[in-house]
Amino acid sequence: MYSAVMSTSDRLIESTRELLWERGYVGTSPKAILERAGAGQGSMYHHFKGKPDLALAAIRRTAEELRASAEGVLGGPGTPYERIEAYLRRERDVLRGCPIGRLTMDPDVVASDELRAPVDETIDWIRERIAGIVEEGREQGLFAAALDGEEIAATVLATVQGGYVLARASGSPAAFDMGVRGLLSLLTPPTE
Repeated sequence: MYSAVMSTSDRLIESTRELLWERGYVGTSPKAILERAGAGQGSMYHHFKGKPDLALAAIRRTAEELRASAEGVLGGPGTPYERIEAYLRRERDVLRGCPIGRLTMDPDVVASDELRAPVDETIDWIRERIAGIVEEGREQGLFAAALDGEEIAATVLATVQGGYVLARASGSPAAFDMGVRGLLSLLTPPTE
């Protein structure tokens, strides 16, 4: 399943990332991690202190990748509206949901300050990044002066995360897409 050049610790992290996304923390057993990683018994404890340490490494890597992916479109070319639109319309596996957002629904992750920290930091980073883009657009006169960057950023995140939930519930990405179109219609810069 994994490249032969991938280290055992990387295979363990990648396996844990996938299993956390699919099954949550409790459903991610050390045995399942080892099987998916193609690693021998004891490998996990050679590279990590235990399941919580490995889960933290996996969550941190997921958070880093999500921030990099978001920055790729939010920091890309275009007007503030176009960059927010690119973020909302970027390719996603809508029916699988957000790998970070799903962790917020995992009681074991939420109960652990250490496991929750990279989740909180990532959500805060995205919210702050989008709020800054909205403020940039307001200053350029591209968004209505009454728009509040923090409120719009929270709305963007709520639309994305809620869109995942609605899409999963219906078994179709159409609900996600509808939410994105609705939000974009509210943000459409005024025409003169």
